[in-house]
Amino acid sequence: MSSRELCLTVDLGTGGPKIGIVSLDGELLDYEMHSVVTHFGDDGSATQDATQWWELIVASALRLFEKHEGARTQLRAVAVTGQYASTVPVDANGLPTGPCLTWLDSRGGPHVREAIGGPFLGYNPRKVLSFIRKTAGAPSTTGADPIGHMLYLSHEQPELMEKTAWFMEPIDYLTMRFTGIASATHASRQGSWLTDNRDLGLYAYDTGLLKLIDLGAEKLPPLVPFGSLVGTVTSSVATQLGISEDVAVVAAVPDLQAAALGSGGTELYEAHLALSTTSWISCPVPKKKTDINHSIATVPGLSNDSYLVINNQETGAKALEWLQGILAGKGERLSFSAMTALAQDSPMGANGVLFAPWINGERSPIEDKRLRGSFSNLSISTSTADLIRSVMEGVAANSRWLLAYVEQFTKRELSPIRLLGGGAQSALWCQICADALGRPVEQVREPMVAQLRGAALLASIALGERSLAQLKELSGEGRIFLPSPIGAEAAARRADLLPSLYERDRAWNRAFGKVTH
Repeated sequence: MSSRELCLTVDLGTGGPKIGIVSLDGELLDYEMHSVVTHFGDDGSATQDATQWWELIVASALRLFEKHEGARTQLRAVAVTGQYASTVPVDANGLPTGPCLTWLDSRGGPHVREAIGGPFLGYNPRKVLSFIRKTAGAPSTTGADPIGHMLYLSHEQPELMEKTAWFMEPIDYLTMRFTGIASATHASRQGSWLTDNRDLGLYAYDTGLLKLIDLGAEKLPPLVPFGSLVGTVTSSVATQLGISEDVAVVAAVPDLQAAALGSGGTELYEAHLALSTTSWISCPVPKKKTDINHSIATVPGLSNDSYLVINNQETGAKALEWLQGILAGKGERLSFSAMTALAQDSPMGANGVLFAPWINGERSPIEDKRLRGSFSNLSISTSTADLIRSVMEGVAANSRWLLAYVEQFTKRELSPIRLLGGGAQSALWCQICADALGRPVEQVREPMVAQLRGAALLASIALGERSLAQLKELSGEGRIFLPSPIGAEAAARRADLLPSLYERDRAWNRAFGKVTH
């Protein structure tokens, strides 16, 4: 153990939590990763057990502290990052009164459509423009976000409502488990679209927007500044983990902001691409803005005077995990490294096989929940290696499709682009992305845990150890992948086929497809 001060960090993804010990200068000491189950129902439900998250986090923290002598005494902070646009109903003590409604849960759709639905892209024009003007975005008419969740619980689960004191985002819920204090930030509530983001120093929910959806603010946690200290750990948590009661807890930060911090892309227009369960392309920008046609907007950024581009492609590296399960059947799965190694046996272009990665619909640059993925140009000679490579190339091609609209949005070419997330561990996938995007890409240091690093670096700012401007020097230099002339030309031709595949398939999907999870 060094004498560096440490942060216990949690990154709660949809697939489960990562729990790590990271120094306040961004060096990962150790981490664990655990899986959780999402429970799907035919009614559109998609829930997780929020109590299980906490139990996994506590057990992991204890193991990590036992493994690393001295870590407890060097611990200065706790920081939580992870998924957003999900809802955990909790009581006054921060304990769940029901399961977490994840960002996939669409049971509130009918209530959202009743409140703000209409003829303009599914919205009442006056109402949706009120949301966009103030927040840069709007609640989804599918109901798969906090407004849909809150309307569903308010209308259809009155007994649960009586026990519920707060509707919490998952990361804010975990922060309350550590502190006993209910809190949120403009950033952590970004998926709710209920704060006036024209003024990021205004720590209140917008009464006009709440009135449009007929909800009150009494069950929404109080807003605090981004990157502020909520408090210290409770005495019970300190005792349970064997740490000091003086350990500070930072206001929770969504994975989008943590990714920007952990990648070192903290200055205006420094872009990153996440190859995680889902995928996105983001960068800091100076102004609030919206492209409603392509589901691109801005959300509160890394300070009160900047924003981050937000968009989402429903399937990123998850596509390879999906194929992993398909190939395994009931047998043993190939590991990620084994699959990506096998993909190298297939040439550039996967022997003509093209994969459209819309296995869970799509949000950006087109929003179509009924859209479904496909393999095209299969032949009797198609190999397993071809299928794997085509999935990797298809995800990269989808990112290229999105990048064109993101660069229209930012009005500039974004280069280089930092890659992070589980998919970015593969050098082959990084090169495929460089070719598809036609941009140099940088594989960030330890891409799988970039958000853990970002959360710890935010803690260092909250504690006054450094400033946002100093984080870039701590991110280190990653490996650079340049687009190859032949690869970029071939990837561009294939990527340009995706929009035509969408046009070809969407009528079929709408006629015969079923919205599933």
